[in-house]
Amino acid sequence: MDIERINDNTLKLVISYKDIEERGFTKDEIWFNRDKGEELFWVMMDEIDDDQFEVNGPLWIQVVAKEVGLELTVTVVNAPHELFNEGMLDVQNKGSQFANMFESDPFTTNTQDFETDTFQLLEDAVFELESFDDLIPLAKSMPSGFDEVNELYVYEGRYYLYIDFTRVVDVELQQDFLSPILEYAKLSSQTIHVLREYGKAVMEGDCFAITREHF
Repeated sequence: MDIERINDNTLKLVISYKDIEERGFTKDEIWFNRDKGEELFWVMMDEIDDDQFEVNGPLWIQVVAKEVGLELTVTVVNAPHELFNEGMLDVQNKGSQFANMFESDPFTTNTQDFETDTFQLLEDAVFELESFDDLIPLAKSMPSGFDEVNELYVYEGRYYLYIDFTRVVDVELQQDFLSPILEYAKLSSQTIHVLREYGKAVMEGDCFAITREHF
């Protein structure tokens, strides 16, 4: 199994079907048996050292089926509870949280997002960037159809990205937008009101487009 640290809150796990079988599971089991899918996930997580990745909150999980195995993106969400209510995996409640995670046909869809049916749509959100440089690959990785309001602020020496999701009313589409964002930034409890009142606007309107144009 390959482990890639994306940022402090996000980890990417890549495991081949051969590695899955070596851990005592079959391809059919993990796709069509929810309990087996859950068991495999925690087996994989147990192989990660605590100093590599600390699970200390709800998890947002995306599973992508590849021809030779699975790719899992796991994000620890440090955000107010109301932002992501029931759409997250509570690390303290491992049972009955894996509905729909592996219950899809890998040959008809290659992406299965955790808890799609209970995912809570965001109206807006603030994300913290580790540095300004992280905005450049993020802007270039955003889907071409993304044209929502996105603004960059600096406050107390930290960079914050604000995104207005009001017009995005489709769950899967919002998840598609969130996936690349969470690779380069983490959800923040900071509010747009504080940023506008006390922070400094670096790019307004469409900071992704501005970044792509100048970088």
